[in-house]
Formats: sequence, structure tokens, C-alpha cells
Amino acid sequence: MSSREYKGRRVVLWPVNIDSTATIREGRKIPKSEAVPQPRLDEIVRAAESLGLDPIVEDKAYPRSWYRHARRVSVRKTGSKRSTLLEIAREIRRLRSRGRGSKP
Repeated sequence: MSSREYKGRRVVLWPVNIDSTATIREGRKIPKSEAVPQPRLDEIVRAAESLGLDPIVEDKAYPRSWYRHARRVSVRKTGSKRSTLLEIAREIRRLRSRGRGSKP
């Protein structure tokens, strides 16, 4: 499914959009202080599931680095793309901290 078919119903998220190690020019969409370092696709999917956003993983090339193999996640639209990215980043941060605390 293309991004145009999602218009108004879903938001397309790329891992680089919430990556604190990426620059804005490379595709980060939220402040570095809110972003997470090197988010994995499975973390984004888990965070979206726990927020009830119905994630769908797709194999697509990121437009700014079309020559690299990349994957994206589309989620149900509940607000603006920026607010969705912030929610996902906060949830990943929460899941990471909870994961570390449960390890011996």
C-alpha cells in the first residue's frame, strides 16, 4: 500500500524519524532530547502495539537513502505525525527501561 492510500487514516514512521543519533537533515523529526538512540523496528512495532496503534511493517526504501534496504511502520492515525512519533519514542524509552530492570 502506498502512503497516498493511507492519507487521513494512517501515519508512516521510519526508524530514523525518532533516532537521536540522526540529524534533522537525515530524517529525524522530533527533538534529540525526546528521541531514542538507534531504535529497532521490532521496538517500534512493540511500542505501537502497546499504544493500540495497529502497526503494519512494510519493505520500502527511505526516500533520502533510497539505495539502502529499509523498512517502515504504518500506524493508525490518532493525532499529528509529530505527536505520534513522540508517543512512540516515549513508549520505547519506557520499554527499554523496564527491560533493563528485569534482567539479573
